[in-house]
Amino acid sequence: MSKLTLDVLISRFIEGHRLPESYRQIITRYGLPLAEKLAGKLGKEPMLVGINGAQGTGKSTMADLLALIFEQLYDLRTVVISIDDLYLTRAEREQLAEHVHPLLKTRGVPGSHDVQLAIQIMQQLKSHEGYRQLAIPLFDKAIDDRKPVAEWQQCGTGVDIILLEGWCVGTPPQQEAALIDPVNALEADEDADMRWRRYVNDSLAGAYRDLYAMIDYLVLLKAPDFETVYDWRGLQESKLRDANSDSEHVMSESQLFRFIQHYERLTRHNLAVLPELADVIFSFDHEHNISDVQWQDI
Repeated sequence: MSKLTLDVLISRFIEGHRLPESYRQIITRYGLPLAEKLAGKLGKEPMLVGINGAQGTGKSTMADLLALIFEQLYDLRTVVISIDDLYLTRAEREQLAEHVHPLLKTRGVPGSHDVQLAIQIMQQLKSHEGYRQLAIPLFDKAIDDRKPVAEWQQCGTGVDIILLEGWCVGTPPQQEAALIDPVNALEADEDADMRWRRYVNDSLAGAYRDLYAMIDYLVLLKAPDFETVYDWRGLQESKLRDANSDSEHVMSESQLFRFIQHYERLTRHNLAVLPELADVIFSFDHEHNISDVQWQDI
C-alpha cells in the first residue's frame, strides 16, 4: 500500500472514530508495528488475540484499528468481538441476583457473561469443518439487555484473526486469601459474607479460564493506577451528561461512584498481575499518553 493510501486510511479512521489528530502518532508508532508483529505470527490456524484494558484505555478503538490494518494492509479476514456483547440477558442476571447474590444483577463482572456461548463462538470461528454463517450477540446498554437476534453481528467461519476485547479479558482468578478484605464500601456493606466476590472468582477459575486459554496473544493497555481509571471514566460520564442532560442512562456522580466499585477489585488485580501474563504491554501515563511499550513474547 502506498504511503498516500495509508495516510488516507488513517485519516478516515481518525475521522470516523472522532479521534484527535494526535491519535495518528499512536497508529504509526504502536498500532502498525503491533499489527505487523501479529500478522507475522499467523500460521495455518486462526489466531485469537485478546485485548485487555481498564475503562477509558481505548481497547475497542485499538481493536477496530487492528482489524482495519489486518484487512486493508494484510488481506486478513478479521472479526472483532467485545466481551460486553456476551453479557447474560437481563432476565438471566435477575435470576442470578435472586438465587446467588443481588449484586449479580449489575452487568460487568465475571459471572455476568454467557461464557459457554463465547467458547462455542470461538470454537466455531476456529473450526475447519466447512463454511458456516455465525450470528454473534450484540448487547444494548441503553436497555441493559441483548439486542434481538435479527440485529446480531453476522460473521462467517474461516477467519484469519479474532480480536476479543474487554476489561476482564485474560484476567486470572485471585487467591482465596485475597478475597477476605473488602476493597471498598460496596464490598464491605453489600457483600459482607463474600458470596458475590467468591462467585466472581469461582467464575474466573472455571469457564472463563477455559475461554482465556484459547487466547494466542494477549495485548494489555495498562492504566497507571485505579484512581486514574476512575477519573477517566468520570470524564467520559461528564461529557455524556453535558451532551445528554435529560437522558436517564447517564449516571450522576454518586451513581458512577457506586458503579465503579463493582470493577475496582479486579481492575486493581489486573494492574498487578497481567503485566506478567501479557505478550504486549502499552503503558499509559496520567495524561492518557502511551509512555512505554514492552514486547514480551511477540
